[in-house]
Amino acid sequence: MGISLMIQEKDNQRIEHLKKDLGVHKKIDVIRMALLLLEKEAERVKKIKRWKSAAKIVAKSSYDVNKEFQPYSRIKAK
Repeated sequence: MGISLMIQEKDNQRIEHLKKDLGVHKKIDVIRMALLLLEKEAERVKKIKRWKSAAKIVAKSSYDVNKEFQPYSRIKAK
């Protein structure tokens, strides 16, 4: 048997409402769905942090490379 949770009445009502909306029969199914969504969101946040970090690392060199090609561009910056 699993570990029981102490859930407040207000939260219990929310879970029961979600059970009906989602068409599931057990509270644990609602909680598992919620955990899955939270895990996906946490992974998305981690990816964004990695992308921002990588962008910071390459920003200077990217700027320098683009600056080298600017004199040959057909569009002249003013």
